[in-house]
Amino acid sequence: MLQVRELEHKYGAIRSLKGVSLEVNQGEVVALIGANGAGKTTLLRCISGILKPCAGSIVFEGTNIYGLPSHKVAKHGIAQVLESRHVFPKLTVMENIQMGAFLRRDSKEKIDGEIERLFEIFPRLKERVSQLAGTLSGGEQQMLVMVRAMISNPRLLILDEPSLGLAPIFIDEIFHIIPRLQQMGSTILLVEQNASMALAVADRGYVMETGSITLTDTGANLLENDQVRKLYLGEE
Repeated sequence: MLQVRELEHKYGAIRSLKGVSLEVNQGEVVALIGANGAGKTTLLRCISGILKPCAGSIVFEGTNIYGLPSHKVAKHGIAQVLESRHVFPKLTVMENIQMGAFLRRDSKEKIDGEIERLFEIFPRLKERVSQLAGTLSGGEQQMLVMVRAMISNPRLLILDEPSLGLAPIFIDEIFHIIPRLQQMGSTILLVEQNASMALAVADRGYVMETGSITLTDTGANLLENDQVRKLYLGEE
């Protein structure tokens, strides 16, 4: 579905991405792990069109999307949930979700049905449909931006640090939800500081260090890899 080849990006004279290559197949959950400053978020933002790379290629479902602005990338079916939660604070939960369907041309009945199915996975949001989004907890806002992205009917869902700043109870809930989204047919590219939880839900994973991919394998194998266990799982 997604092929990134030899991608380069610079912040001034600093090379933030150094020939990064990865791929995501349809129906997979692919995790990207690494320390702060490794270039993970920069890579995601290049894929989704928020940042413009300076070399390489990005092909999505056979179409070259390299260098396209974010609104055009979104039209190709890629939705990114950004690292910091961006809700419309003065709109209700339902109004925020409906904003995600802005570009769709489906009937209201079809979209309403999809919202109801997502509420089965995110029941906490259904209880708060009339509540202003700005009054939700951090975990509830994270769920809201995930639903808003899902209702845009993306072919690829990109999640950037979904557990960042959340209480443990919400972190557990988010990582129980990701496999359920996959079961619904979602393809997910996941960046996450919590390497053990990310790799546990991932079919495959990539390890990124200082702008380069240094290791790739199945999620299960990376969880057992001595280097990964020492550097990212806090084991000696």
